[in-house]
Amino acid sequence: MRVYLYFIGKPREPHANAIAQEFIKRANRWADCQMREIDPRRFEWSRYAGALKVFLDPQGRQMDSAHFAQLIERSESTARDILFLVGGHDGIPASWKSQADVLLSLSAMTFPHELARAMLAEQIYRALASLRGHPYPR
Repeated sequence: MRVYLYFIGKPREPHANAIAQEFIKRANRWADCQMREIDPRRFEWSRYAGALKVFLDPQGRQMDSAHFAQLIERSESTARDILFLVGGHDGIPASWKSQADVLLSLSAMTFPHELARAMLAEQIYRALASLRGHPYPR
């Protein structure tokens, strides 16, 4: 299973970027995790046809960390890659929402997309650590 954390918009806040990069680096112990900016005008969905697509959206479903870990575990048990997408300042392009398997909301509050990416990266690491019996998620 590969984990893709893709985002729209330039990563300008160095502290939030460092947090996200650190958690993705840690998560690589247990899965091939990649994080990068994408250009919505050039993104090729066909490369990820079999992946579980989870898009952050304010109207999406909220879940606790245990349910988030179950989402990753289900993807892993079926040998299915998982693609997380964080929108830019305008969110996810409206035409893309139909591509999502899951619309996920991190909170009822609004966060800068860079901070949302850092929070999502931490939850990915937390889920993988939990699934591997690591003490981090206590």
